[in-house]
Amino acid sequence: MSDIAEIPVDEQERPPPPRPVRSALMDGPILRTLLGLAWPNVIALSAGTCTVIAETSYIGRLGVEALAAMALVFPTVILTMTMSGGAMGGAVASAIARALGAGDRERAGTLAAHALLIGITFGLVFMLGMLIFGPKVLEMLGGRGDVLTHAIAYTQVFFGGAVLPWLLNTMAGVLRGTGNMRLPSFLILNSAAWQIVLGGTLGLGLGPVPQFGMRGVAAGALIAYCMNIGVMGWYLFSGRARVVPKLRGLRIQWAMFFDILKVGAIACFSPLQSVLTISIFTHMLAKFGTAILAGYGIGARLEFLLTSIAFSFGIASVPMVGMAVGAGRIARARRIAWIAGASAFVAVGAPACLVALFPDLWVNIFTDSATVRAASHQYLSTVAPFYAFIGLASTMYFSSQGAAKVIGPVLAQTARLIYISATGWWLSTHEATAQSFFWLAASSMVVLGLLSCSSVVLTRWGPRKSKPAIRPALSGVAD
Repeated sequence: MSDIAEIPVDEQERPPPPRPVRSALMDGPILRTLLGLAWPNVIALSAGTCTVIAETSYIGRLGVEALAAMALVFPTVILTMTMSGGAMGGAVASAIARALGAGDRERAGTLAAHALLIGITFGLVFMLGMLIFGPKVLEMLGGRGDVLTHAIAYTQVFFGGAVLPWLLNTMAGVLRGTGNMRLPSFLILNSAAWQIVLGGTLGLGLGPVPQFGMRGVAAGALIAYCMNIGVMGWYLFSGRARVVPKLRGLRIQWAMFFDILKVGAIACFSPLQSVLTISIFTHMLAKFGTAILAGYGIGARLEFLLTSIAFSFGIASVPMVGMAVGAGRIARARRIAWIAGASAFVAVGAPACLVALFPDLWVNIFTDSATVRAASHQYLSTVAPFYAFIGLASTMYFSSQGAAKVIGPVLAQTARLIYISATGWWLSTHEATAQSFFWLAASSMVVLGLLSCSSVVLTRWGPRKSKPAIRPALSGVAD
């Protein structure tokens, strides 16, 4: 009975193995798929940045002190948004994309639930940290007098609701990990429209609504976030998304936290270092007076706008790279990264060079002050042509997130921080002009872009090849 003959099978009659399901993210043309994922983000994030422009415009109506206060607050607000949307949000998208690329939808749903817990926790940390230490931080950045008063007013309201942007961007990361870029983009567009209406109304006062100043501008942003959280939460938990967060009967699994945080915790150092770099640079410029500080703030708004375009290409590459890595297709993952980087370099560099040649196209939106306009012209003509390297670095950072190998781009940010700090200190001790600091900002962008690319080249994305097992010289005799 032990030696039962196997029934022979005609190979022509044997059923073929099932073909894997093809998808655009896994098998489509890279550039076309990338552009298809990026364009909703470009439109939405450009609209979101238009909100920042509008916000800065009507804050300018509150006075030069309020405009300088917004430049003072800007690094902390950007830290919140980039850390929640880019760093941790990108890590969430990466983890879910890798799970889906490996065909494990059950794991993706569990990861989504753990991601929401991470987002709420980080939001609470930001809220408590800024409410307690925010005034001291703003003072350390150079805030004095009415400028500091305006900055504290904005900070108290915005960071009092810091959980809201964290929760919103975590939900967006879950959807982006599935390749759904359109709904998060639509909601960003919706948020932009409501922020302009609500922030302007509450900040400047309209009709029976009194003027709340900087507090009203911050409150308008939080109300818009609440509206979008409701819509995105309904979409996720109604089963319309490819992944449904599994909260009912959820058992905390530290492996799920680790899968997200092994990318997100490291990735958070990138915006943290970026904001620290901006803060140090802002502190260095503060000694040149309010006009230079306000002029730099106007130039920084352009950088924020163009960085959002780079973010659109970068975040679009995360699910593409993540699914390719999850499926073991490392060569395709690397091609996605380089195509995304080249696209962002061009998309950011072209409009930046245009503004460098014709700065009034941008500066006229914000101010009529001759001294502020002169400072803005000087900054943009020097620094704007190098914004393309920021776009390149941004996409390398996001593509590395998709591959769960983000430490290289983070170290590139560390190198930029050291470069700005050391060179800026040297310039400060040698009584350098504001123009010298502007050249420092420009050269630091080149350093960041080149080092980020080098990190992708030098980092292994695929699994390490294991050594073949050594078989014993004598094998057992078969029964």
